[in-house]
Amino acid sequence: MNENLGQTRIRRRKRAGDPMQCYDALPAPVRSWLAQAALPWSPISAQRIWERACARGLGELEALAALTAAEARLLEKDGPALPGR
Repeated sequence: MNENLGQTRIRRRKRAGDPMQCYDALPAPVRSWLAQAALPWSPISAQRIWERACARGLGELEALAALTAAEARLLEKDGPALPGR
């Protein structure tokens, strides 16, 4: 069942609730970002980063940059496990 998660050493977590319902409730820019993300993000994690960025007064582009920066940190942490790196 986990074949679509790829080869990563990042710990996976079981989540309560319906992840698609959480995904559908996200703002459109976050859904677009998730569709192109390199890692399999949970909608709750992406929403948390988005809300923190917006709470700091960042605009849409800066909030998306915060998501990209968080992903870059995780990719750096997990880098050697990914093929071709």
